[in-house]
Amino acid sequence: MTPKEKITVSLVQPNVHWEDRAANLLHLSSLLASVENTDLIILPEMFPTGFSMRPQDLAEESGGVSTQWMVELAQAKDSYVVGSIITHVDGHYFNRLIWMHPDGSYQHYDKRHLFSFANEHEHYQAGAERIITDLYGWRVCPLICYDLRFPVWSRNQALDGSSIDSVFDLQIFVANWPEARRKPWMNLLEARAHENQCYVIGVNRVGVDGNGIQHSGDSAAYDPKGELLSNMPSGEEAVQHCVLDFTALTAFREKFTAWKDKDNFKLS
Repeated sequence: MTPKEKITVSLVQPNVHWEDRAANLLHLSSLLASVENTDLIILPEMFPTGFSMRPQDLAEESGGVSTQWMVELAQAKDSYVVGSIITHVDGHYFNRLIWMHPDGSYQHYDKRHLFSFANEHEHYQAGAERIITDLYGWRVCPLICYDLRFPVWSRNQALDGSSIDSVFDLQIFVANWPEARRKPWMNLLEARAHENQCYVIGVNRVGVDGNGIQHSGDSAAYDPKGELLSNMPSGEEAVQHCVLDFTALTAFREKFTAWKDKDNFKLS
């Protein structure tokens, strides 16, 4: 499929009601009511609940109410939608990213790197596989929050060692990233754009969660040169749109061929 030359992406930076699914879905519906003519809507990590360590009380079965809300949103907006949900499968809990297609079909990615500093590993099962999905011919790698700190997992090449060629054009991180560590959030998003020579988008929440942790948002989009395309207001709810240009991406990769010099590796 020939990639769409330009795509419009909508970054959604909400305040999240702590462990209140109904309130969050209603609030997000209101924030997104006027959004139209967008190709992709990006929501934060655990957007229905906040970053909770109570999956036994909050988890949804696969295809549950929050996923169905994403189906309805994708169909109503004729747009792809991405965000993560606490999900229960076969006795295990996952921090599961849903990549929703406009027709209501979807793929998923389970968070690989669990945030042990907050004991996430004691409550959730780690994922084992990365996905590269399609967005109108663009190859997209959607990841979750803490994955941002791990450049091997985030690397723009085949992780089985079969090729160093680029395998994605856009990398996305959905997050609940605390304000106390906002500097590495911004620095690492830019770093992923530089090293992967692709567009990188990070979407984060704002507000104080049920553990008293402040989130400043700082959702942002970077181009393949690491230049800032979109920078959302710190500490404020917002929906912001940015346009990504495939011709510009291709031209930069052809002009600056650092990708050819990458070290090859196989991730075990």
